[in-house]
Amino acid sequence: MGSIFLFSLIIGLISALILVPVFPNKTEGKQPVKGFLAGAAVVLVPAVFGFYYLTNLDYNVASVWPLLIIVSAAGAVFSVGTERLVKAGLFVVSLAVGGYFLTAFVFNADEKFETAKMAEKVEIKSFDEKETPASVPPKFARNKMKKAFGQVPNTSYYELGSLQVQKVNGEYVYIAPVEFSGFFKWLNGDKVPGYFTISATDSSANPKFVKAEMAYTPSAYFNKNIERHIRMKYPKRIFYGEPQLEVDDQGKPHYIRTYGEFVSARNGFKAQGIVSVNPKTGETKAYALSEIPDFIDGAISPETVSLQNSYYGNYIHGFWNSKFGKSDVKLPSDEGTEANVSPVFNEKGEMYYFTDFTSPKEGVDSMLGYSLTNARTGKATYYTGNLEESYMDSQGALQIIEKKFIEKKWKGQMPILYNFYGEASWLTPVLDSNGFLQNYFIVSAANPEISVSGITPNEALRQYKTALQRGGGTVDGSSKAEEKKVSGKVLRVYKEKSGDFTLVSFLLENRQSYVVSSENTPVAIYLQEGDQVSMAYLETGEQFLPVKELKIKGL
Repeated sequence: MGSIFLFSLIIGLISALILVPVFPNKTEGKQPVKGFLAGAAVVLVPAVFGFYYLTNLDYNVASVWPLLIIVSAAGAVFSVGTERLVKAGLFVVSLAVGGYFLTAFVFNADEKFETAKMAEKVEIKSFDEKETPASVPPKFARNKMKKAFGQVPNTSYYELGSLQVQKVNGEYVYIAPVEFSGFFKWLNGDKVPGYFTISATDSSANPKFVKAEMAYTPSAYFNKNIERHIRMKYPKRIFYGEPQLEVDDQGKPHYIRTYGEFVSARNGFKAQGIVSVNPKTGETKAYALSEIPDFIDGAISPETVSLQNSYYGNYIHGFWNSKFGKSDVKLPSDEGTEANVSPVFNEKGEMYYFTDFTSPKEGVDSMLGYSLTNARTGKATYYTGNLEESYMDSQGALQIIEKKFIEKKWKGQMPILYNFYGEASWLTPVLDSNGFLQNYFIVSAANPEISVSGITPNEALRQYKTALQRGGGTVDGSSKAEEKKVSGKVLRVYKEKSGDFTLVSFLLENRQSYVVSSENTPVAIYLQEGDQVSMAYLETGEQFLPVKELKIKGL
């Protein structure tokens, strides 16, 4: 509290000196009244304190320029003679400073673009069917947590806070703190009792309430409000984005907030590190991005990533081009689950924020590219996709789902672009009108007529593989898929109808299972136990390996 008191006292006293005439008005024979100066100070010091206390604004001198304009203008009006000239000059200077701050967004667009510049690549590497690429959508997870809220002691005092996805003990989970539901509930409760956790990959999992008392939270008041507590400890730091709850591998909660610096003139933002708070004791510690503890996944706030995406997409040729010519401008999507971005994890368990970019032209749902931003380092990569093909953007994928399930009124949430079997594809969880997960929908970004749905992501992937074969897509684009040849005796055969064609699954004497569609290989419908076959297949590491070419001895 000492910093804000001292800052308010200094700024309040200086403002009072500028506002109240200091020298006598000899023309009118009046002397300066010391009471006026003291009165102004009595009003201004608490006013400055109240403003900074309530807004949690940084205590930097540059932040007081609006106040300087007001008091210098009033001071010039109330003063006479030389004092008026001095204060009028100060008013002009303050206007120039204010104009500089207010117009900085026009002149620092190139700097913003440079801070957000991304490495560029064509495609992300492929996923295999044995991997689980999709998360449970946050809306569905939140609904399940609300239904389990009876686990919380004194339930009426609290409500569910914001969801945050992260990896805890090697598992991907959603974390949501319990928050106070109002001022009087905070007075009575003093501390929140804990947080909820639920699997982010298993839709059948149930939420679990974890007891962990927290006094410093976003819903607390006065000095126990987490944002104000951080500001008191770091009065001059620049923060961007909401505080987020992160849980370590021992289940201990920590609130973190991203800090950084302005690009220029108190405008724009570039992340430099985080401040971590123990919500039980209030203990705080700042970390540079290179020193962040291993358990923290989302060091860069999603709001910061969304801002960086906006810089990269809009300011490639400066500010005015982003408003008028719009040459090479690409707009980041607003379909993300957190501040217009969606958190995803790669095969190493590292969290990234996904965003697709579309054309600024109205009525166009063609995707221009997509970005992945490392949530710990802030380093981003922009993927252009196959430049010879036109990819549908996330909004287009959601529109297909809405039309597909128009009678049931189901809608998609959290569309993510993946490279399945060499095909750029949108994978989207589908929810009903009550927010419950119904299935997963996959549609080709280059060929929207190729689409499937399944109860689980892996089931949808199996169907998608067959759909790609039917639709003339490719299933040999996996980074781990090597084409091999094998021959032997068929031990078991299973055939099932798949649209207009037959899907044939069979077990070879090498105890490996394979699958082939009659659309690619019509002769497969005649396959039976005891046949000798020779074939080419893809070594994808799946339980049923896809067959590219099949020959049956004797046929």
